[in-house]
Amino acid sequence: MIKLLTSWLTAKQFSAKPLKTKLTISVVLVASLLSACASKIDEQQHQQLMKSFITDTEIATQLTGQDEINWWQQLNSVQLNQLVKDALANNHDLKTSQLQLQSALAKLRVEKSDFLPQGGLEIGAQRTSIADNISRQSSANLALNWQLDLFGRINALVDAANASAMSQAEQLRALQIEVISSVVKGFMSYQGNMQKQQIISLQVAALKKSILVLSAQVEEGIANELDLNRTRAQLSQQQALLPETSYALYKDLSTLALLTGRLSGDIKLTNEQKIFDLPFEVTLAQPSSAIALRPDISQALYQFSQANSLSVAASKALLPDISLSAFVGVLSLGSSQLSNSQQQWQIAPQIQWSLLSYPALLAQRDAQQYLSEAAYSQYQQVVLAAINDSELSLQLLTKHLKQKRFADKRFQFAHQAFMQANAMYQEGQIPYLELLDARQDVLIAQENAVNATISSSLAKVSAYQAFNGRWSYGLITL
Repeated sequence: MIKLLTSWLTAKQFSAKPLKTKLTISVVLVASLLSACASKIDEQQHQQLMKSFITDTEIATQLTGQDEINWWQQLNSVQLNQLVKDALANNHDLKTSQLQLQSALAKLRVEKSDFLPQGGLEIGAQRTSIADNISRQSSANLALNWQLDLFGRINALVDAANASAMSQAEQLRALQIEVISSVVKGFMSYQGNMQKQQIISLQVAALKKSILVLSAQVEEGIANELDLNRTRAQLSQQQALLPETSYALYKDLSTLALLTGRLSGDIKLTNEQKIFDLPFEVTLAQPSSAIALRPDISQALYQFSQANSLSVAASKALLPDISLSAFVGVLSLGSSQLSNSQQQWQIAPQIQWSLLSYPALLAQRDAQQYLSEAAYSQYQQVVLAAINDSELSLQLLTKHLKQKRFADKRFQFAHQAFMQANAMYQEGQIPYLELLDARQDVLIAQENAVNATISSSLAKVSAYQAFNGRWSYGLITL
């Protein structure tokens, strides 16, 4: 079947070293997978077909390697691992989504109960006085009403409720992915901003020392005011960066606090800048499954299944309703204590057909069919967006890895140039202003190198966030 469907495809190739992607996509493929559906959607079958389709696209096959389950543990950070566990346990958005899932499961049980007879036990006693004539009566009855689902309307409603519950479960999984990815990004950003703050503090201290030396030289007539003022300007420039990094650190703590259900003051993090030196790589055991099992794709499929089932139920409402009513009980005339009672029972088959309501029922069926088509179109869009998102995350990772490599080289050369300029200045070969320019170059290069390191690490997290289909299922083992 896949071979037949892939004949609809148009091949396009995207390549970028060191990551390569080959994408073969078409909305027509997804349409052909689902256009033949007439009643209940077979979610497992379509997930398998989707996995085969993603495999044919050959996205990120070169990243195949170690299993990505609990991928953030590559960083060997006890603090980060604890933050992830706290977020999964205490995040209020997750708790809200879990309660909504429980509500959806309860609604599913309500729909399933319609397969069973409905009714109950009724016991009553009555005493009446008319013109001093007192009469007594008592009864006990067990009444049942059984809606016979001969045409499958109730079954379609149960399928819709089940799809709604599964959709809510996928929404919960998507939220877990977002929470974990945000925690890892927030922790990395905090450690990166802490590193930048330390670098700026060291530069401020070095510039202050230089100003003291220059001030003494100006008084002795060895240096001039221009060199001193240029150094003071550079010091002010670096000092102006400290409030920004302080705010960035607080913002990271605030983000982590919100994700873990706490206040900013309750989070204390220590320096773990070693995470940027560890071999943190993006590897996927099964790249095709990592995309095909994404919760946004599964949720869109379940939403389409729910809309399709409701459309079937609306069509079945055009057919007669067949039910069976029955009761059995005892009746006592002249007594309020069920004495001298008489048995009674009744069985009443019933057919009800709302012929006069046909125009309204037809309009309702048409409305639900339009909603089903809309859900199907949304499913197509989600699949396309998921594939594009996966490719874009790889392109972003490629860009930041290249930028990091060049930024590291720039800092290396700038540092060498500064050391050479310092030696030449000490020997009197160049004026102080050239040494100051060399210092400024190395400061900018160092800041760019740190930013590139942080950006590349965050891009790796974004890649895992995009290829989330497999590791998100492994969260239940935490």
